[in-house]
Amino acid sequence: MSGKTHVVKVIDGGARFDKSGGGEPLLRIRITAEVDGVRSDYTITYSRRGGDNAAVGHAVARAGVPGGREADAERFSALIKALTGREPKVYRMNNGKIMIECGREHLEGFRRFADLADVIVKWFLNILMMIDLLNL
Repeated sequence: MSGKTHVVKVIDGGARFDKSGGGEPLLRIRITAEVDGVRSDYTITYSRRGGDNAAVGHAVARAGVPGGREADAERFSALIKALTGREPKVYRMNNGKIMIECGREHLEGFRRFADLADVIVKWFLNILMMIDLLNL
């Protein structure tokens, strides 16, 4: 990550279904990890977006953690890269928030883990069934 080496220790993790306020199916991936000596809970929320219905995951770096938003975003990015082999996109918003974005390639990486695989596959199947119903 940006030329730095990070020490990542995954402690726990899981995935679950949820629904947005509009009823859209969401996939929440939760990971408890220690990155560079700082233990934290990280959550990535996946939904389907855009005309191509792409799987996109979002997370927000938190200000109330050691080092603030910048450090949290760097640790979160290091965790995602360690688990999936790919760095996420990081966006700095005008309001000071830092958004972390993951794509389908990250989701494929998360699927390698037994604790996450079944829920991720079921989420994809649920989305495909919804698309089929909308196209009837």
